[in-house]
Amino acid sequence: MPIYMDRHDIPAEITAEHVALMHQEDLKVQHLYGCKGMTYWCDTERHTAFCLIEAPDREAIQSMHNHAHGDFPHDIIEVDPNLVESFLGRIEDPQKDENQEINIIDDPAFRVIMVLESSDYLHRLDTHQLSMFTQKFHRSVAKSVKHFEGSIVRENDKSYLISFKSVTNAVLCALKIQDSFKYSYPKLERDNQRLKIGLCTGSPVTAKDGLFSESIILATQMCELIEGQIIISPCVKTSYENENRNAVIDHELIRTLTPKEVLFINRLVQFCEHNWNKSSFNIIKLSQELGHSKSQLYRKIKKLSGKSPITFIREYRLHKALELIHNQKGNISEIAFESGFNSLAYFSKSFYEMFGILPSKYAQMHQV
Repeated sequence: MPIYMDRHDIPAEITAEHVALMHQEDLKVQHLYGCKGMTYWCDTERHTAFCLIEAPDREAIQSMHNHAHGDFPHDIIEVDPNLVESFLGRIEDPQKDENQEINIIDDPAFRVIMVLESSDYLHRLDTHQLSMFTQKFHRSVAKSVKHFEGSIVRENDKSYLISFKSVTNAVLCALKIQDSFKYSYPKLERDNQRLKIGLCTGSPVTAKDGLFSESIILATQMCELIEGQIIISPCVKTSYENENRNAVIDHELIRTLTPKEVLFINRLVQFCEHNWNKSSFNIIKLSQELGHSKSQLYRKIKKLSGKSPITFIREYRLHKALELIHNQKGNISEIAFESGFNSLAYFSKSFYEMFGILPSKYAQMHQV
């Protein structure tokens, strides 16, 4: 039977004890709807509660809650319990305090999401170099994450998805990983020695499908699109300053986005996602869609990414092409034209300049 997580937006006057009592009412009637309440999270500071429930479908969960206490969930998503445990640390109720009549769980599901990506220069390494680097890199990251009480949700040779309860620990971990990176990488030219880290806060359930999907998307966009080594969202900055009253973010090491910049990035990426594979996609169409003159668009994109709009679009397409080749979604010619390139020769040249490897050789490396 599938497992779901739902989100309840609770009034300010509702306490953790109230939520615990509502959970008890759910347990009393759950059998009537074929449901099984596994656990819940309560965040009185942010006025949210999240329930983890095994159920036949979303409608059964809504009916159970309505019968038990009348509080309908605002959103329900299907989840993988292994991912829930990786992000949130548990999938069942914590042990009850002996002095409590009911198990009052005042445990927020709010997390700091870290996306960490090493740059594409890794494609330039031979097998032996890559193996040595990967071992050093993974050991260094794992050690730092453990020290700062994070949880590794997902990893591969060049990227990590990590969850933290504490904003302070997440920021300090990012600084430690970035500092350690220069002792782990092979001796290549400075421009290719790059590790990007994006930090974003969020809740597990939103209107989008997938756990922490909005936070993961934004943190990934910060890694892939924004100039800087460590980039944090406005919410991370605010939370960090709240946890550390006298602390000041070192802007030499950490780049903080403004709320307006986040909105601009969301609109920019949304338009690029729908148009990147069209040969007609150009600066004029982009500036019209975003409501900026060409000069305004140039300044905004240059400030955020360090690139001109033309370069930004070309590299966006090349990253998409890299994904298609990696996932074997066609031959090189097909992928070049699907990525909006009218010339195979220009595509191969641009691909090599960006990734240090010809697309044909990259395809050979990733054949199953």
